[in-house]
Amino acid sequence: MSGRALSFGSMAEAYERFRPGYPLELFDAVLAYADGPVRTALEIGAGTGKATRLFAQRGVAVTASDPDAEMLAELRKHVPAHVRTVRAAFEDLRPGGTYGLVYAAAALHWTHPEGRWSRVAAFLEPGGVFASFGGPIRVADPAVREAVRVARAPFLESEEVPSPDGTPPEQDMQWPGTELQHTELFTDVRQSTLRRRMTMSARDYVGQLSTVSAYLMLSPLERKQVLRHIARVLPETVEVAADLTVHLARRCSGQPAAGSGSKTRKKKRAPGEASG
Repeated sequence: MSGRALSFGSMAEAYERFRPGYPLELFDAVLAYADGPVRTALEIGAGTGKATRLFAQRGVAVTASDPDAEMLAELRKHVPAHVRTVRAAFEDLRPGGTYGLVYAAAALHWTHPEGRWSRVAAFLEPGGVFASFGGPIRVADPAVREAVRVARAPFLESEEVPSPDGTPPEQDMQWPGTELQHTELFTDVRQSTLRRRMTMSARDYVGQLSTVSAYLMLSPLERKQVLRHIARVLPETVEVAADLTVHLARRCSGQPAAGSGSKTRKKKRAPGEASG
């Protein structure tokens, strides 16, 4: 796992304070796709439990995994007592059973690509659901967005995590749907978008940026400087777009998980998520 993927622990309290949670519409979308009750779930990269509580508070028995002890310590302050936590990277988890749902909230891009889907499938009941969701938080006003870009430019070219498989942003189907469409382990791949608009104070917007991995990879001095420069160009309140791209897929009933993750379907790719 990369240093960038493990950069969040030092900002666990800020992550909890400044990152937005997940809406009920997301839970409803997953439940509608499942077409039945979801009783158990494994969460990949749970962080401080923003998504954990969405599912756990609605009766799902969640096992929340994360490699960072500080993030899990913060998570335990905010989730129901019945949530089980496991400190481990996804690659180090070992199936002790299967789940009706495996999901990742803005975390799947930190997992290793080799064998990713066979590992996910190994944790799912046949017919179980996989869900991945997330998206960057972007300034809505074009003029303010450009001012932020100029203020950031001496330190960072971009604050976003590029698509893990190189899928261009203009393609209809985005990652990880592009990969899910080509593994024999999953079927009925769907992509949808939940539109979200929010208003943040300038202070909270800068606080949110302070939890983004691109900024966390800067030296403490550079991070302080760039955030100060950005704060200077912001209005008192900042309108942001925080759309969630949701990918859903179903574990094929007749496919063995072990050793099958790298197989691809012999068909043309259909034309066409990640925040750091």
